[in-house]
Amino acid sequence: MSLALYKRDPLKMFEDVFNDRVSPFFSSMIAPAFKVDISENDSSIFIEADMPGIKKEDIKVSMDNDLLSISAERTQSEEEKKKGFHRVERSWGCLSRSFTIGENVNTEKIEAKYDNGVLKVVIPKVEPTKTSEKSIPVN
Repeated sequence: MSLALYKRDPLKMFEDVFNDRVSPFFSSMIAPAFKVDISENDSSIFIEADMPGIKKEDIKVSMDNDLLSISAERTQSEEEKKKGFHRVERSWGCLSRSFTIGENVNTEKIEAKYDNGVLKVVIPKVEPTKTSEKSIPVN
């Protein structure tokens, strides 16, 4: 069989199914829900999440053991009226990301602030508890 019939590599067509230009539905399932930047210094861990178009009331930040979760619900409604037709489209979706932070953080003093489409979370660190080394005899 000759590939000249396709004018393109047939395997490339399968890659295009997951390409955003061809199918935004598939790429939204594969790509992360929102982009984040994570950094740290000696005293804190910083997370900045780009969440444009989401209302502050629709964002939830929670900490369970050493897992920080950020989630939000997004609803969008679009209505268009022109002579001869009427169109209304709605979409809804839940966005979520989770991060393993570690045990050396102060969960009581985590702060989250949302401004201009960017969620900023500051997670203060604490000194790790020192474990004493114990020699165990081998019998």
